[in-house]
Amino acid sequence: MGRTMEVSAGLLVFRRRNGLEVLLGHPGGPFWARKDSGAWTIPKGLVDPGEDILAAARREFTEETNLVADGEMIALGPVNQKSGKTVHAFACKADFDLATFASNAFEIEWPPQSGRRQCFPEIDRVAYFALPLAMSKILSYQQPLLRELEQRFG
Repeated sequence: MGRTMEVSAGLLVFRRRNGLEVLLGHPGGPFWARKDSGAWTIPKGLVDPGEDILAAARREFTEETNLVADGEMIALGPVNQKSGKTVHAFACKADFDLATFASNAFEIEWPPQSGRRQCFPEIDRVAYFALPLAMSKILSYQQPLLRELEQRFG
C-alpha cells in the first residue's frame, strides 16, 4: 500500500489600500526566529481525512490567527511543497484589525536533545504586505498564489 501524500489548506486574505495587499503569517518557533525574507506563509494547516478542503482552510486560518474569514472564497490553483505535500488556497477579501491576532501553539523539544519541552506559537505575527514586498517575504513555493491573485484581482 502506497504512502498517502499530505494535503494542507489555507486562506490568502487580501485587501485594497493603495493597491493590493495580502495577509501573511510568520512561522513561530526557534527555526524561524531569525528568518524573514522567504519565510512568511499563508495561514494553513493539514486537512483531516474526509474533511472538506474549504472547511479545513477556514478552520486552520482561525486557529492560527484568531480571525474569522467569512467572505466569499475563491479557489486558487494548488501548489506543492518540496516534500510533495499539496497546498490548496482560497482567496478572500477582508480588512482585519490585527490587534486581535493570536495563534495556537505547538510543543517541541528545545534545545534539541535537552530533554526540555517548550511551546511556541504556530504563527508569531501577521501583517499585510503590498504585493511586491509580499513576493519577497513569502515562501518561494507559495509565490504562484500571489501571482494568480494579482492576475485575477490586481
